[in-house]
Amino acid sequence: MKIKHLFIHRDVADSKIVTDVTSRLHVSAQIVDRPADVYSFVSEATDPVQKGKETLFLTQNMGPFVRECPGTRTYTCCGYHILHIGTFCSMDCAYCILQAYFHPPVLQFFVNHDDLFSQLDDFLAQPKIQRIGTGEFTDSLIWESFSDLSARLIQRFSIQSRSVLELKTKTTAIQKLKALDHQKKTILAWSLNTDRVIAEQERQTTPLMSRLRAAAECESLGYPLAFHFDPIVVYDGCEAEYRQVIQSLFSHISPQNIVWISLGTFRFMPDLKAIIQNRFPESNMIYGEFITGLDGKMRYFKPIRLKIFQKLAGWIKEIAPDVLVYFCMEDDEIWEKTLGIIPSAVGGLNRMLDDSAAIHCGLTVSPNSEG
Repeated sequence: MKIKHLFIHRDVADSKIVTDVTSRLHVSAQIVDRPADVYSFVSEATDPVQKGKETLFLTQNMGPFVRECPGTRTYTCCGYHILHIGTFCSMDCAYCILQAYFHPPVLQFFVNHDDLFSQLDDFLAQPKIQRIGTGEFTDSLIWESFSDLSARLIQRFSIQSRSVLELKTKTTAIQKLKALDHQKKTILAWSLNTDRVIAEQERQTTPLMSRLRAAAECESLGYPLAFHFDPIVVYDGCEAEYRQVIQSLFSHISPQNIVWISLGTFRFMPDLKAIIQNRFPESNMIYGEFITGLDGKMRYFKPIRLKIFQKLAGWIKEIAPDVLVYFCMEDDEIWEKTLGIIPSAVGGLNRMLDDSAAIHCGLTVSPNSEG
């Protein structure tokens, strides 16, 4: 993370967390009374997206920290919860939906952590297995250079036995996580792709092998792991390259330590197309055979999705038949023709993921379990 511009909301300027963050950043800060002052500063740039990646706004989250994942009824959802720690990302992936989701996009880190942990405690008090992660509106670990929040979250989850935290990343920022007594209640997850996609579409991210080495190191420390092939990008030669990624994955990681692997093909809001054309003019990923999905997003024609899903799922199952593989935002036909099951017929995707988390992370739901 290379911060060039730092803004602090006046309401939090004197907080200890802000003091800690600014002492680590060594960037001159400007105090503002209104978020609009930051947004207008970013919007005036020739490339607001790039400017937003260099601009950090320390502020409060005035809404809920704990949210349900914004899925859709049209496709099978996983029942995930979001822990909303901040917004946007310092890495620069062509396909990133956050470029079009926030207006304008800007790095915001929420510093009212007392509110965060209060709401999290209410969430953890629920007498059921739950899954929550910080990687929906940002990358979970980009904040590590100036924040200890991930470590605090891991420590909080370690003293309860009903829920799991998933930290999803494309980085190798694991240094602060190494000495923690996590009690297997935190899943460290990496987004994976082919070397070609990483090189051409994922600017400022870590190489595939670096991600796998970081995952292997976390496995040696006892962390449960997860991996996300999302977005899968279809191009000439992609099948052989994705097969190589899968082989590399299992040459680094033992299948028994993987809680789940998700598969999802490239899909995008129509508004994102012009942004990609403007910011990534050399990218051809938006010129495939797309249709408008039932959720309004552009997605590959179903036979194309089905073919690549069958290939990847088959290669994974050849090596790791017991690892839970699931699809992000797909319908029953894809599930049945790829994995031979329909989630609703086996208790639902929620149940499948909860059961896998319980097995790998030692979750319990007894009345005496700690919250």
